[in-house]
Amino acid sequence: MPKVTVDGQELEVPNGTTILQACQQAGAEIPHFCYHERLAIAGNCRMCLVEVEKSPKPVASCAMPVAEGNVIHTQSERAKSARHAVMEMLLLNHPLDCPICDQGGECDLQDQAMAYGFDRGRFQENKRAVKDKDFGPLVATSMTRCIHCTRCIRFLTEIGGVEELGATGRGEAMEITTYVEQALGSEMSANIIDLCPVGALTSKPYAFVARPWELRKTESADVLDAVGSNIRIDSRGAQVLRVLPRLNEEINEEWISDKTRFAHDGLTQRRLDRPWIRRGGRLVAADWREALDLIADRLRTVPGERVAAIAGDLCEAESMFALRELMHGLGSSNIDCRQDGAKLGGTSRASYLFNTTIAGIEEADAALLIGTNPRWEAPIINARLRKRYLRGGFKVAAVGPKLNLTFPVEALGESGVALTGLAGGKHDWGQVLRDAKAPMLILGSGAMARTDGASVLGTARIIAESFGMVGTGRSGFNVLHRAASRVAGLDMGFLPGEGGKDTGGILEGCRSGAIEVLYLLGADELDLSDTGSAFVIYQGHHGDRGAARADVVLPGCAYTEKDGTYVNTEGRAQYGRRAVFPPGEAREDWAIIRALSGALGRALPFDSLRELRAQLRAAHSSFAHIDEIVAAEWGMFGPSDALTTVEDTPFVYPLTDFYRSDPISRASKTMRECSELFGGDPETQPRTGTHG
Repeated sequence: MPKVTVDGQELEVPNGTTILQACQQAGAEIPHFCYHERLAIAGNCRMCLVEVEKSPKPVASCAMPVAEGNVIHTQSERAKSARHAVMEMLLLNHPLDCPICDQGGECDLQDQAMAYGFDRGRFQENKRAVKDKDFGPLVATSMTRCIHCTRCIRFLTEIGGVEELGATGRGEAMEITTYVEQALGSEMSANIIDLCPVGALTSKPYAFVARPWELRKTESADVLDAVGSNIRIDSRGAQVLRVLPRLNEEINEEWISDKTRFAHDGLTQRRLDRPWIRRGGRLVAADWREALDLIADRLRTVPGERVAAIAGDLCEAESMFALRELMHGLGSSNIDCRQDGAKLGGTSRASYLFNTTIAGIEEADAALLIGTNPRWEAPIINARLRKRYLRGGFKVAAVGPKLNLTFPVEALGESGVALTGLAGGKHDWGQVLRDAKAPMLILGSGAMARTDGASVLGTARIIAESFGMVGTGRSGFNVLHRAASRVAGLDMGFLPGEGGKDTGGILEGCRSGAIEVLYLLGADELDLSDTGSAFVIYQGHHGDRGAARADVVLPGCAYTEKDGTYVNTEGRAQYGRRAVFPPGEAREDWAIIRALSGALGRALPFDSLRELRAQLRAAHSSFAHIDEIVAAEWGMFGPSDALTTVEDTPFVYPLTDFYRSDPISRASKTMRECSELFGGDPETQPRTGTHG
């Protein structure tokens, strides 16, 4: 390892370390625009110039590896003069529109101009003007501000896997463009807004809305998929104005999907802000006491075995625990958190977790996808798979319809035949798994929603055990969930008890009359067109599919309006925190259920969120480990005759429209524009990638 001297401080650094990285290790601050630690080195901006003894001219520190004995000066007059000159060149053509620029107040160019800029300009010629580009409904452009750092190009090419941006021309005539004008077709395209060090790329929905110093910032977790991306919610007053990523190396690094970032405008549309009661076939407004008394009167007249509850995909753990306790108090075991009917049980925790962990993907050398499209179901996990692919030595195969992913995938077949053949050792790709040192499989939640879902799960277990994915100190068996509430529900046993009905049985019971009262806790993905004469209670935050059929509607809180615990697909419990207050008379979900229990005369034994959480943790210890992964022990699950019972029918991916997959995104104007632009068919969308 070479030894170098930085500003008089000697240190030893690993081979291949750049001068900029060595300076950062020594605590020296080096200004830069084009360099980003997660992107390939470009060396475009030259702002990171430093003086290296015996070098004839200043050195671009981001692109130059250290050599033994380098003596580096970061604050010499020569280095400072070079940076001043570079800054003057960068500002030659930059427009003076900071007062109207959305990047104002959080702009790298502004910050560095304070340290290295001049108080006047010496450039007398006309400034360059560049035509703005149309990148779609999410990213606004002001290309005259562009300093050609190429961060946006490198992100979409390397991480997004969509090679749609590039540069044309040279020198002053250089432009960043899509060549043939079209919208950016990556589910993570808006991350280039965060990467842009100037105001050339900004958020189109957020244009001219607020300044950063006006916003209240709340750290939280995303619930629009099961990844649990760490986010920062920026709000002003009672409205969420934007959602940004937070750094978490174990989950989302510093990226989020476009749906996570932009669906928040749906939080103000189609909201439930007061209770409603159905009278004469129509929903009419009511007060809380009237609504709760009506529900309580109905529940008192119905035996517990004729009452059922289904929890939706966006529920936090606390409200599901409260509802479970209420149902048990009524004598009902008809509860389920699996809206899609996935054949997942709670007997073995390892059977429903992403056991490899998201960060652990980078240690794998082969992956098998079963009935899942990670690009739509979990874009952050898809980006990790691509990251691992780019390092080389990583083979991926898929069982299911052909995918348009951002890395090569070998198609093994669309139906259960390919799956059983692989498990039975009759498929050539089995040798790839045998030769791999760290193989893994990813089982999609949609694959287990089939009628033979339990057999698919059991066959996946056989594959994991047969090809050495488990039992070696690591587990390569992974279930990729789509619902933020699913793992928490399975952890706490929000599942049918002895003699209880699952989601399909509950809906059938409503049709037959066996279920007289159905409680929907944010359950909006069900077909409620035929629920017979059942009395339906809907508790949620949007007037979506569940509320349309309800006899009583109770307004709850969206994820930005309450404190709650969410467990992501890898089993990591995280806190979601309240950023704004709910509209109108809406209340926190656990508090509504607690109030209903009081109206029933069966008051639940907690009066605060702290007390509820204490009981939840006492009953299920995994919820006490916040931001940690509790390893699950491998156990038997799935039918023993799984190989013979997997049906010869094609797998079907559960998402047909990435941008409108939940009540919040369906109410979002921005997501509707994206859906209309890109459509729902992945084969017709302008996205790049290979499969085959």
